[in-house]
Amino acid sequence: MSKQQPAHPGIIHVEPLFLPENVIKALTIDNLIFGLDNDELKVLLVKRHEPGHDNLWALPGGWIRYDENLRDAAARLLEEWTGVKNLYLEQLKAFGRIDRFPNERVVTIAYYALVSAENYQDVIALSAGDVHWASVNNLPELIYDHAEILSYGIKFLRHQVCHQPIGFNLLPEKFTLLQLQALYEAILNTTLDKPNFRRKIMKMDLLTPCNEKQQGVPHRAANLYRFDPEVYKQLSESGFSFEI
Repeated sequence: MSKQQPAHPGIIHVEPLFLPENVIKALTIDNLIFGLDNDELKVLLVKRHEPGHDNLWALPGGWIRYDENLRDAAARLLEEWTGVKNLYLEQLKAFGRIDRFPNERVVTIAYYALVSAENYQDVIALSAGDVHWASVNNLPELIYDHAEILSYGIKFLRHQVCHQPIGFNLLPEKFTLLQLQALYEAILNTTLDKPNFRRKIMKMDLLTPCNEKQQGVPHRAANLYRFDPEVYKQLSESGFSFEI
C-alpha cells in the first residue's frame, strides 16, 4: 500500500498486485463479451481479488503491451479469457474519467465481442468460480466504472444490431427463423410480431435455405437457414440498408 495521499478524497491508493513487464501502465483494455444462452443475452464477468475491491465482479481485460496494436491486444485478451479465437470484435469507446481507477490515471479502451452459439459452450466451461456468464438483466455489483461501460455497451449493441447484421455472429451457422427472432428479442429486450419480423427478414434476401430441418426436437422441425455475408456485401455496395 502506498503512503501517497489520494488525489481524490475517499479513494484509496492501491498498487496493482501484478504488473507484467512491457505494458503501458496507464492504458488498459476492457472487453464486453456477449453470448446468447437459452434466448437470454449474457455478458462474461470475472471476479477481482484486490484490496478494497475483493470479490467484486469486473469486465475481463488487461494491460496493453508496448509492442502490440490496440485490436491485437483486445484479441489476445479475448483468447486468454475465453480460449476462443476469431470472435466478432469491435472497438466501443475510450473511458478516461479522472477518478475511474483508485488514485491512478488509467484510461481504458472498451471493445465488445460476440460469441457464437457453437463457441458459447466452450467458453461456458470457464464459467465457474471466478468466471461467470451473467444475464444483462440481472447484473451483480461491478468494480470501478464497469457498470457505466457495460450500460453504454448494451445500448450500443442494441443500436448496431438494428442497423447491421452483426446479430448473426451470436447464432449457430445453421439456424431457424424462430431462433433468429429470439435473438433480436433477447438483445432488444422486447417482443416482436412474428409475421412482421419474418416478412421483413425474408424480404432482405440475406438468408440462404440449407434445405435441411432441425433434428431431435420435440416439436415440428423447422427449416434451417444460413446468413450469406457475400450477398450482404454486394447489396450494401448497391445502397442496401439493413433495418430491423
